[in-house]
Amino acid sequence: MSLVSSTPMLQKARENGYAVVAFKVHGLELLQAVVEAAEETQAPLILQTTVGTVKHLGMHYIVAAAKTAAEQASVPIALHLDHCQDFALIVQCLRAGYTSVMIDASMHPFEENVRRTSQVVEVARALNVNVEAELGKVGGVEDDIVVDEADAMLADPLECEQFVARTGVPTLAPAIGTAHGMYKGEPNIDFDRIAAIARHVSVPLVLHGGSGIPDEQVARCISLGMAKMNVATELKNAFSTSIQQSLMNDPTELDPRKYMALAKEAVKQLAIKKIQLCGAEGKATL
Repeated sequence: MSLVSSTPMLQKARENGYAVVAFKVHGLELLQAVVEAAEETQAPLILQTTVGTVKHLGMHYIVAAAKTAAEQASVPIALHLDHCQDFALIVQCLRAGYTSVMIDASMHPFEENVRRTSQVVEVARALNVNVEAELGKVGGVEDDIVVDEADAMLADPLECEQFVARTGVPTLAPAIGTAHGMYKGEPNIDFDRIAAIARHVSVPLVLHGGSGIPDEQVARCISLGMAKMNVATELKNAFSTSIQQSLMNDPTELDPRKYMALAKEAVKQLAIKKIQLCGAEGKATL
């Protein structure tokens, strides 16, 4: 199987009341771990990379690894570029083989966000790939994009409806009170706002800042219309913590294959739990 657009898998998720998990991967072991988790649970999967990871690994290396995984897997796999503000880089990733991209123009006024998003949608439509856009501002840190809590803005349901109608964007990430990174306290999610946006917008909605949200709140977000959940920080932390623990247990261990294998397993087990939490287990055949 080749890499697929995430649009159909997310539409199925919204129609059937579950969410596809998009895992941020920063290296081969992380990619392998979440693919193995998806295979074991028979769940659709979105491999997700940041702009920083593209610069670190190189888009062609990422695409080659993702294509290899998809060809060997029995579940549908999409490759997504997250939170990109650079139109030229988006086009380069699409040419390289990405099957989903996010244009993040949420820091601009509404009309400029519409213009920039429409530009990407026009290009992506010709290639039959997914586009995600953000309305409002999700707080926290994403690569070098920093949104202070005071600057975070929640999305307006009527603006969401107008935005989707004018841009034709097939996937929308509205700001509803979540934050990138781990939460310092209890997440302040506006569930009524999610419900209102879902009433006005039929396209799949995306839950950003999925790391650290209590399970019952994740389930409620999905029940209200969230069809994609991003997980990054928890995955990265599980991987790094496992390596730290391995080297503390045996500081003389110099074979990275040994401690990487343990870190990979830690990520896989976490990914399985997230897939099950989102109700995506067994949904690969949809």
